[in-house]
Amino acid sequence: MIVVGNLVAGGAGKTPTVIALVQALQAAGHRPGVISRGHGRRDTATRAVRDRSTPAEVGDEPLLIRRRTAVPTWVGARRIDAARALCAAHPEVDLIVADDGLQHRALARDVQVVVFDERGIGNGRLLPAGPLREPMPRHLPVNTHVLYNAAQPSTRWAGPCAERRLAGAVRLQAWWSGVSPSPEALATLRGHRVVAAAGMAAPQRFFAMLEAAGLALDPLPLPDHYAFATPPWPAQATDVLLTEKDAVKLLPAADARPRLWVVGLDFRLPDGFVANLLDNLQRVTRR
Repeated sequence: MIVVGNLVAGGAGKTPTVIALVQALQAAGHRPGVISRGHGRRDTATRAVRDRSTPAEVGDEPLLIRRRTAVPTWVGARRIDAARALCAAHPEVDLIVADDGLQHRALARDVQVVVFDERGIGNGRLLPAGPLREPMPRHLPVNTHVLYNAAQPSTRWAGPCAERRLAGAVRLQAWWSGVSPSPEALATLRGHRVVAAAGMAAPQRFFAMLEAAGLALDPLPLPDHYAFATPPWPAQATDVLLTEKDAVKLLPAADARPRLWVVGLDFRLPDGFVANLLDNLQRVTRR
């Protein structure tokens, strides 16, 4: 079991880390599966994430993970129940990745990945006085790997930095059909103002990357896990850019007026990160 999580509240980059890690494990010959709580869904039942599942049933992030990796993915209020159900349904799975399970102590883990962004540990205080979900340990816990979703390390713990950049854009309807975002499509949006909507914990990170790509934005920050029950953008908008996390909550038929564009994120793990993690995992499981 590999647990991915963070010590601070908000979007430190767990979901892109899980996606990139699962893809790297597949490339290394493993058959991984993913478990998650499924934040924001309507019930607490343990269930599989299917291609036709809705965010209300399974949560937006597990649905995006399933879409990007195509691996068996299960959600449950108790992650251990999700893990047991996944293993029973998919005996071929040889490694489980737990999304956002760091504080779920009932979940045994062989190794864990702690993700930080540029905030580090903020003021070092626990919620609600600060951003910490739990106290910052004095020493790095055993079998823990640190990853920074930032330009440079932001805590005293040593760890490499992931590389994140925009993969490009694709119209919403084409994205649902399996077409990948392209840099060329994103480039066509330069030269006129576009609305950029983001229902995530750190929307400014998305806006900054778009501006760095040369786009003129009207930013539209939305609450994390925004449901899109009604369109939040201005009626006169012609082009709206969305994250993939938001796109899973919009039906292809919504791509009429305005034109809805899905912007993909290319999140690359540092050289040697997965190899070191798998080496640690092998040493732990030999005991």
